[in-house]
This record gives sequence, C-alpha cells and structure tokens, in this order.
Amino acid sequence: MKNFIILLLSATLFFVSCDNTSDENIISEDLNSLAQRSEKQCATMEALELNLAKDPTLASRMEEIENHTNNLLAKGTFKRLVNGTIEIPVVFHVIYRTSSENIPTSQLQDQIDALNEDFNLNNPGRNTIPSEFVAVEANVDINFVLGQVIRVHNSKKRSWRPDDSMKFTSSGGSDVVDPQNNLNVWVVNNMPYHGGNILGYAQFPGGSWDTDGIVLDHRFTGTTQYSTGRTATHEVGHWMNLRHIWGDGGCGASDFVDDTPDSDGPSRGCPTYPTVSCGTNDMTMNFMDYSDDECMNMFSVGQKARMDAVFTSGGFRAVMGQ
Repeated sequence: MKNFIILLLSATLFFVSCDNTSDENIISEDLNSLAQRSEKQCATMEALELNLAKDPTLASRMEEIENHTNNLLAKGTFKRLVNGTIEIPVVFHVIYRTSSENIPTSQLQDQIDALNEDFNLNNPGRNTIPSEFVAVEANVDINFVLGQVIRVHNSKKRSWRPDDSMKFTSSGGSDVVDPQNNLNVWVVNNMPYHGGNILGYAQFPGGSWDTDGIVLDHRFTGTTQYSTGRTATHEVGHWMNLRHIWGDGGCGASDFVDDTPDSDGPSRGCPTYPTVSCGTNDMTMNFMDYSDDECMNMFSVGQKARMDAVFTSGGFRAVMGQ
C-alpha cells in the first residue's frame, strides 16, 4: 500500500508543476477536427491529481478503500450486500449554452441502455472477443435506470475544465443530487484541455460527496455521430474504482487487477488482435482501455471483483449495494 500512496503523491506533484493553463487560453476544437481524432481522452487521472492537491486527506481515504478492497480480494470469495442485480438510479445534469447542446431525454435513455448492455454481458461486440479473454469476461450484474433530468441553461459558458466547476450551481452548473443513492452524470458542451479534447472524466471512490459522479461531453453521451455511449461505461468503471488497463504507466505499472495483461500504454482506434506489449497480448477490447467505442466490449472477472468491493459492507458505495 506504500506504493499506492507514492503513486498518488507523484501524480499530485506532476499536476501542480504542469497545470498553468487558464480558461481564457483554451481554444475549442470544432466538430470536424474532433471527429477526426482517434484518441479517447479521459481526464480522470488529471481530476484526481487536482483533488489530491486541494485535499491532503484524500490520499488516506483512498488508501483505506484500497485496504478494504485488498482484504476482500485476499479472502477469495465475498458477496455484495444485495443478492442479485444492483439497481442504480442515474441523475443527469444537462448544462447547455445552445439548443443543440440541450440533448433530449431519448438520448439520455440511449446512454442508459448502453450502460446496461455493458454491465450485464449484453454488449453487441462480445462475439469479437478473442478466446483467451473470453475465459475472464465478466457479468458485472448492475442495472442503471433513468432518474431525474436537470437542465441548466448557461448562456455564457463555452467550455469547461476538469475542475468540477460544473457540479455547482454557484459556478453556473448544477449541484449534486443525493450521491450516496444516485449516480450523478454532468453533461456539458465542451471540455478542451492541454491541447486535446476531454470526452469525459470521473471521480474515484473516496472523493467528496459534493462532487461525486462522472462528467461527459454531450457529443459522447448516448449514440451520436461520434459515440455509441462507451465513454460513459469507461467513466463509470472509474467511478466504481477501476483504473486504466495500462496502469497509467509503462510496463510494470499496475491497474490493481490480476487478469488484465500488462501493457505499456493505451490503445487507439480498433487494434488488430494480437497486439503485443510487455510480453503479452493486450486486452484492447477492455472498457478501461482507449480503443474506439465499437471495439470496447468487456470487463474482466478481476475488474468485477474490484467493483463489487465498493458495494460490500464497509465499501464506499455500500448504501447503493443494500
């Protein structure tokens, strides 16, 4: 666990030294250039670094969650509090400037449907998973339901940063709704950052309840010309305590899951199997990689166990697991 704390503190120092970009200096990408980008940029780790810098107690809370998770995994078998499928209500906060950004409820339901496919072993691309990984494909057994939809018209805000400002009415966003019982999803117009465009980011278990949830670009929410809704699947994975499959480092960096092969970095596009790095075949079709939506098709048994741990007695999301 000492290595876990060192990793968190190192990330904080990197972020503090490198983040000197102001909102005024960020230039939004147009839709054409965004459509041509093959990368899926997730800012979850950047958001974590920022929160670690702001809150010195966050690292210790996350360490406690890791201790809880590791203790359960060491037992080999354990159960979530609920028998059967966990049902999670989703509160969408749609923060828009133009009418096109005020996406309809049907698109939000489409996003719910995509989440339910991916967390219940119904992803349409499952038949493409290589046989070596089929053996560890997991049914997470979590169902999402559309709850409240909150719409906020902000006529001035052209873009947002991964600083959680959209999560507060006082800064032109929308306040969190009962986060211990709901998954809060903030949908915003645009998130250009550090020369790229963020498609989404999440808050790991352990952060403030005031900012708990995930954030999505409206163009990558549900099925659009850019998306089939898998950005949300990726971010909800983080929200349930999963890391990027390459461990956010080179060979030897860990995602804290044993059955996801070591990798030296994220995948792009739709990689051809086998793609080899660090001496093993990459699980490029895993939802916690950066492959294109249509090529992300599975969670592993080890990832399911890690997610299950947050819904056990003493877990960070135990209230939802009851």
